[in-house]
Amino acid sequence: MERYVLTMTCLDRPGIVRALGASIVRAQGNITDSQQFSDPETGTFVVRTEFESPESLDVVRESVLDGTAPFAPHVNMRPAAVRRRALIMVSKYDHCLVDLLYRWKCGEMPVDIPVVVSNHEDLRGIVEDAGLKFVCIPVTMDTKREAEAELVNLVEDNDIDFVVLARYMQVLSDDLCRVLAGRAINIHHSFLPGFKGAKPYHQAYARGVKLIGATAHYVTADLDEGPIIEQAVHRIGHSHTAEKLVEIGRDTERSVLSRAVRMHAEDRVVLVGVRTVVFD
Repeated sequence: MERYVLTMTCLDRPGIVRALGASIVRAQGNITDSQQFSDPETGTFVVRTEFESPESLDVVRESVLDGTAPFAPHVNMRPAAVRRRALIMVSKYDHCLVDLLYRWKCGEMPVDIPVVVSNHEDLRGIVEDAGLKFVCIPVTMDTKREAEAELVNLVEDNDIDFVVLARYMQVLSDDLCRVLAGRAINIHHSFLPGFKGAKPYHQAYARGVKLIGATAHYVTADLDEGPIIEQAVHRIGHSHTAEKLVEIGRDTERSVLSRAVRMHAEDRVVLVGVRTVVFD
């Protein structure tokens, strides 16, 4: 028996679940887990289903598409054993990268990582020690277009499913954001909305904030305003120094990013307009 993961979105109408279930049964399938949500704002129905079937992916897909055709759905389906392929992008900060690599090596992160890209050489040793390919693509004002073209080539040549910006300190162009729409995850060093610019934790310290946090979101052309996947906050007090806030912030960033990457890799995140539906 092959285990499959399916996500489907369409306009909400009576009979969707019945039609989907019947199409899975026709493919000799047995549903082992299913979660659904109807968005009242957009009238969009979203479902994530795991099921087993002895039939091939093509046979199961055809059955599902035929059975749900009246609802004109968008269907995404894969064998659960097929892992998503992630390209990680970094600059000089290593905490998010190291956390992702650790979880990947011990089997907690269900992804394959064909390549890690950086605009600096600083983290080459960490990546190559993990047995992964490291590619340095320097970025300047004059070379940004060529650098992003090289990145897109890497994405295509390595059959990359999604990109992870693990504290990659370059703003992606609007064109690249469109190319990677819905498949580029960024970690922001704040519980959005937050302090912008350099040294955000020092700005927070100067303002005497009581909560700091981190936000993982999809990258869009609107800087740090993409659909949010995961967030976390940490309460702080007047005795915390700016350096302590940085330490707490690093820990929050890596845990939030790792959860977002895992949820995306397991097809638990579905975009509905500018918002996300995130299934447990």
